[in-house]
Amino acid sequence: MLNVEHIGIAVKDFSAANRLYFKLLGVEPYKSEYIESERVNTSFFKVGDTKIELLEGTTPDSAISKFIEKKGEGIHHIAFEVDDILAEMERLKSEGFVLLNETPKKGADNKLVCFVHPKSANGVLIELTQEIK
Repeated sequence: MLNVEHIGIAVKDFSAANRLYFKLLGVEPYKSEYIESERVNTSFFKVGDTKIELLEGTTPDSAISKFIEKKGEGIHHIAFEVDDILAEMERLKSEGFVLLNETPKKGADNKLVCFVHPKSANGVLIELTQEIK
């Protein structure tokens, strides 16, 4: 069974977006980190069981910067938590989904991640996440 782990939101101005979501949600981010491999700043807010990840590209050629250039700020992806990311990747490939990476990689918030191409999922970028233990 898949659980929604978080919703990722692409932002242009990380500081301004963090202030806005603090005002909106009434809580500070519980974690902020830079993911060098993706050239992205991230911060996570949690309200109840819901997590929101803000993402800011740090170079013009980062995936987030390119996304914002093409589509503007807004929802970038929906992440689903899985128990076994390798098994879920194999299952999705057998169902005809196109994965953007062949092996899981280290992502933010102590997770292994893999992305499903938006063309395989009605235009939505899907992220699979598994806690690193």
